[in-house]
Amino acid sequence: MNKQILITILALSAGMWACKTKPQDDFEKFDADTEWELALVDPCTDDWRTHWFLDGEIATVENSDSGMDFSAGPINRNDAHHAVLWTKQSFEGDVKIEYDFTRTDEQVVNVNILFIQATGTGEGQFSKDITEWNDYRKVPTMSKYWLNMNTIHISYAAFPMVNEDPTNDYIRVRKYPAQSKETFGETEVPPSFDKTELFLPGITYHMTWVKTDGKLFLKVEGDEKEKLYQWDLTGFEPVVEGRIGLRHMFTRSGRYKDFKVYTK
Repeated sequence: MNKQILITILALSAGMWACKTKPQDDFEKFDADTEWELALVDPCTDDWRTHWFLDGEIATVENSDSGMDFSAGPINRNDAHHAVLWTKQSFEGDVKIEYDFTRTDEQVVNVNILFIQATGTGEGQFSKDITEWNDYRKVPTMSKYWLNMNTIHISYAAFPMVNEDPTNDYIRVRKYPAQSKETFGETEVPPSFDKTELFLPGITYHMTWVKTDGKLFLKVEGDEKEKLYQWDLTGFEPVVEGRIGLRHMFTRSGRYKDFKVYTK
């Protein structure tokens, strides 16, 4: 083989390898940063009201030695049966969030969501402190969030609202707020990941999220699998402070344990 061709092939191979390993390298660098300070620890085995408050009057939250069981209402397509658990505490700057998640439903429709650092838009009644308009969210209609909050939304263990395929799950990121109900699709932060083979019912997964001013990572470990996902946030208005929320759409439920938040 021509020496120059061989050198070119090796250089291209090295470049491809670098592209494949860079997200892992970036995640490990951020994850291991010694500047992280532990800001919240909840084993999820004691009274949930110590660290959380709830949007939605039909949802149930129960603690046991196994963790915090959080269930939305049972009626599909009824907005009153959505639910969101919010941290009482607000967090500033970069954040790292870790917890164990076990799916306790067997639904093949609807979505679980993590909200990272949510505040109100500050317009009209929607002040930055979302506790000042809790009553507005007693019926937790989804549009009340994506029209009126500044936050990062991540759907996971998520399915289309019309679906019969149990493998048709996805992970998808959005940046709120949308400018109108017609522009919700423009909130999506690419890429979307489909058919992940994760979040099977009854199996515990350890979730590690890292959000910096320009990147978002998710590492999932469980069921003898380890997967890493990354999103570029640089094209969106930064999210720099706010509460963390766990949203279950109607019919969805899950168990959480050893919930920790770090900031820097």
